[in-house]
Amino acid sequence: MQTDTDPSTTDPDTHPVVSRERWLQARQALLVREKALSALSDQVARERRALPWVRIDKRYVFEGAEGARTLDQLFDGRSQLLVQHFMLGPGWEQGCPSCSYMADHLDGMLAHLAARDVTVRVVSRAPYAAIARFRQRMGWQFAWLSSHGSDFNHDFGVSFTPAQQASGAVDYNYRMQPFPQAEAPGISVFIRNAAGEVFHTYSTYGRGVEVMMGTYRLLDLVPRGRDEDGLAHTMEWVRHHDRYMPAPQAAAACCHARG
Repeated sequence: MQTDTDPSTTDPDTHPVVSRERWLQARQALLVREKALSALSDQVARERRALPWVRIDKRYVFEGAEGARTLDQLFDGRSQLLVQHFMLGPGWEQGCPSCSYMADHLDGMLAHLAARDVTVRVVSRAPYAAIARFRQRMGWQFAWLSSHGSDFNHDFGVSFTPAQQASGAVDYNYRMQPFPQAEAPGISVFIRNAAGEVFHTYSTYGRGVEVMMGTYRLLDLVPRGRDEDGLAHTMEWVRHHDRYMPAPQAAAACCHARG
């Protein structure tokens, strides 16, 4: 079976071209696999929700537009909280482009998630003043808080000390591995009960954060897919949304160019 890593699947000069009837046969065969994948995804989601929880006893304090907030206050009256761990560390001039790519999808989701009893907060270790500057530049509306001075990022596996990095391996994505920076991406989920107790239910890292990248889901539909095989790393093409170069325009035809 050809995959999107096979150049023949993306080259319009060599890609198979068939009748509508044969295309329909191939499409129906693929649909069987797509439905099996959907069923497996639904089953994994049920298993994810069935994971045991961990009570959060440590007090975490965050700094945001409304001042200091504790973890339980981040729920904003709802019972479920989703946190994007955004790579913006102390002293950084701007946020990670890949984390920004994730965050670009958030604002349109907020009302829908709130309707399902979910609050979303973005958290970084940079001081809040640096967060506010970058948030304004990017034009985002979602709430973004600083965990600067707390153990939150370290406890949830997305920030690493110089000593941890110097050791050659850090505990990221549930295994010891090298990591090139002091900050890493992730998503963590929490729930609060009627008594006000907060529990950690789930965290995902690495490719798990693609759940926020709706653009990738659409790229997976087009003939060239994500088109990342020849890149130094998979997201090398990603830029802050205000840093993409304009698409090249075709040169206007000139009557004097005709021979």
